[in-house]
Amino acid sequence: MFTVSQPSVATTDGQRFPIRRIFCIGKNYADHTREMGGDPKTTPPVFFTKPAHAATSAREIPYPLATDDLHYEGELVVGLKDGGTALSEKEAIAAIYGYGCGCDLTRRDLQNEAKERCGPWDLAKALDDGAVLGRLAPAKGLLDRGPITLSVNGETRQQADLSDMIWSVPEIIMKLSRYFHLCPGDLIFTGTPAGIGALEPGDRVEVAVADLPPLRFSLVE
Repeated sequence: MFTVSQPSVATTDGQRFPIRRIFCIGKNYADHTREMGGDPKTTPPVFFTKPAHAATSAREIPYPLATDDLHYEGELVVGLKDGGTALSEKEAIAAIYGYGCGCDLTRRDLQNEAKERCGPWDLAKALDDGAVLGRLAPAKGLLDRGPITLSVNGETRQQADLSDMIWSVPEIIMKLSRYFHLCPGDLIFTGTPAGIGALEPGDRVEVAVADLPPLRFSLVE
């Protein structure tokens, strides 16, 4: 028989948060929606998923297979300690365990090909080590404002405020709970601001969100 390890992420109180599923939301910042060729007034945010084993907190990330155009997307990540369906706003907030910094790595060339075929994004988004995570900090309240930045080699590439999100964290959780029975261990990547771009081997990435522990990693061959 063989064994498969449970994906997890470290927390600031020295524990491990077991990861059940990873939900992601795209086009949740108006400036990024426009950057991707959409109109935020008519293009609603979209949901997609990554496998739990895409999660990594490694300080060195291998450049992925089958792409020549790997992109970074800095995001606020939410971990759930509770769940359910058709959650109210109060229930959605109560379900939050904590928050962390994340980077959604995307094979943009494969995503563009999928869009041209009207096909799914799986090959573009569900890549190995494609959900890079910093430590999760237990929630002290609702995190609904504060700066979010991503830098590459010390140069700021993305900069916004969490209050710029089209759907807030409770609204994202409420919306997801209309499609899925949410459970403890679910992670949610809440979307990225404008400024996405390509990464090369050797690049150093840092994501910072409000006062959360920053996420730092490098790409290697």
